[in-house]
Amino acid sequence: METNKHKASVVIVYTGEGKGKTSASLGLLGRALGNNLRVAFIQFVKAWDVSEHQFLRTIMPLYKNHLFFYKGGMGFYNAGKLSALGVTEEQHKQAAEQTYQIAVEVSKNGKFDLVICDEINNALHDGLINIKELKSLISDRCPTTSLCLTGRNYPKTLLPLADIATDMTKLKHHYDDGYLAQKGIDY
Repeated sequence: METNKHKASVVIVYTGEGKGKTSASLGLLGRALGNNLRVAFIQFVKAWDVSEHQFLRTIMPLYKNHLFFYKGGMGFYNAGKLSALGVTEEQHKQAAEQTYQIAVEVSKNGKFDLVICDEINNALHDGLINIKELKSLISDRCPTTSLCLTGRNYPKTLLPLADIATDMTKLKHHYDDGYLAQKGIDY
């Protein structure tokens, strides 16, 4: 096995019902920035201010043009009592489409070595973007830009387009025991 053979870019998928998909993508972001790579972190779905937003805003001045962050979600969609209040289906779709267009731009323009699309799989599963769009994002990116896609329900039909795919499997989560999400741990 050759150890110094590598692709110009890779597609990484973090999916599954377990916790840790966004956390894994943030670890990837740290590794990339630590190697002087340019990273774009594009977040679908999450509208509320979560800890990773604070972290990214804090480090952005340190990394200047090596780190771009865009938060484009309107909150949970079609998630029962967890759904965003007062947000219409059309507003969710418009926000997802705008976020998708930014993801396309930063993945095609060659300015970034890594583009992380956090929760994009959820946006696809919820019908806010379509499978053709996700396939195009993967296939039409700049050849030197790696792509990381997170969120539940990555479509198995697109698995051949991924180079690395990890299914986060939940063994146990305190939410199932009635505990709310814990700041700094779950968000």
